[in-house]
Amino acid sequence: MPWESKAKALVQAWFGGNECGNGIADVLYGDVNPSAKLPITFPRRLQDNPSYLNFRSERGRVLYGEDIYVGYRYFEKSDVAPGFSFGHGLSYTTFSRSDLRIETVSEQSKYAESGEPVTASVTVSNTGSVAGAEVVQLWIVPPKTDVGRPVRELKAFQKVFLQPGETKTVQLVVEKKLATSWWDEEREQWISEKGKYQVLVTGTGAEELLGEFEVGKTRFWLGL
Repeated sequence: MPWESKAKALVQAWFGGNECGNGIADVLYGDVNPSAKLPITFPRRLQDNPSYLNFRSERGRVLYGEDIYVGYRYFEKSDVAPGFSFGHGLSYTTFSRSDLRIETVSEQSKYAESGEPVTASVTVSNTGSVAGAEVVQLWIVPPKTDVGRPVRELKAFQKVFLQPGETKTVQLVVEKKLATSWWDEEREQWISEKGKYQVLVTGTGAEELLGEFEVGKTRFWLGL
C-alpha cells in the first residue's frame, strides 16, 4: 500500500454484515476496544508479494515458485519488511506478558502419538486504563536441519479479556507431534525431528517471551 503514508488512519473492517457501520462507529468512538489480529500479511508493495514473479501461468502451467514460503513464512524468511504483519492489531490499552513456563513429557513410543502435550503458561496483565482483550500467540521455531523449514510457525493462540490492572495466567497447549512435524514426500509420512525447539509467545506489541523444549528422537507418523 504505497499510499499508506497519506492516510491518518486505516481501518480493515472485512465484511461486517448489516451492522458493519454501527460496529465500526463503536470502535472508532471508543465504545468497544478492538482486539482482532490480522490473519494475513499486507505487503508494502505489489512487488513484495511472494507470488509476484510467477503469478501468471506459463504454457498453461501455474508455477508455485514460492514453495512453502507463502504469507508470513515468506516475509520472515526473506527479511522483506511487510506493510502490516500477520497477527498485527491495535488496542486502546496496553498489555504485558511475563513468567513463561514450558512443560512437556518425554516421548513414550517409537512413533509420534497424541497424548504428549507441550504446555506454555504465561502471565498476562492489562497495564492500561481501558478494559480489553489480548490475543496470546504461541510460535514454534524449529532446529536447523537440511530441510527447508519456516523461520517460525503459529501453533496455538488464545484470547483473554482483562479489566485495567487485572492479571491472568493463560495456558496454550499443542501436541508435540503437531508442533514439530513436517511432511516428507519421499516417505509419505510426517516426521518429528529430534532437537531443541524454541517457543515464542507474542501478542500486542513487539515483546516476545522465549522458552524451549526438546524432542529426544526422530519419529514418524501418519494421519492428521
